[in-house]
Amino acid sequence: MNWNERITQARTAKSIKKVDLARQLGVSPATITQWESGITKEIKGANLTNLCAALGVDPSWLLNGDGDGDLARALVPGAKRVVVADDDASIFYQIPKVKLKLQAGITGIQTEPDPHDGGVMAIPRRWADSNLFNPHRLIAVQVRGESMEPTFYDGDTVIINLDDTKLVDNHVYAVNYEGEAVLKRMVRDVGQWWLASDNTDQRKYHRKQCRGVECIVVGRVVRREGTNF
Repeated sequence: MNWNERITQARTAKSIKKVDLARQLGVSPATITQWESGITKEIKGANLTNLCAALGVDPSWLLNGDGDGDLARALVPGAKRVVVADDDASIFYQIPKVKLKLQAGITGIQTEPDPHDGGVMAIPRRWADSNLFNPHRLIAVQVRGESMEPTFYDGDTVIINLDDTKLVDNHVYAVNYEGEAVLKRMVRDVGQWWLASDNTDQRKYHRKQCRGVECIVVGRVVRREGTNF
């Protein structure tokens, strides 16, 4: 089996239609067909990263067949595999705690493990399942700075759902803003999207317009240290 056939295998296993996968990756359905049929001889860069993230497979498995190739592998480079842990008779998912590594104008992310608290964070399995979250698409990151106080404080840990990038007014998202990872509240005003801070010192933390490749949504913040909001 070659990498083209493994795309079909992984896509079929997740019951994803070609048109839906194409829409998620920002390519045409014809491109997906070319990948799967073998017309395309090589896939790399952002296309490879984003495809593996969408299918839930490791790049080394997709390209070379290395590893077991199951769909429970970590979806972002540098992240640890999600496991189920039994703690005090309750079931948790342990998701990777990471630092985001972004590039300006580039869709897709890379991560490096955050050694704080052992590099993982336990979240209730019942909470994740009841919200229909894919635990393999959840990551934990530490808040930096004071721009989002009093909602988030410096040092807080938040959970980001990488599958949720559709903007909804007044929700908080992780954003690749000019190559920097920021947590901001997205606000719709005068027909435009804006990155807004919750800190009342708006002179220091003024809002910025979100437009084009300088502002790429990474995922929505769905949890803060065990608190839903």
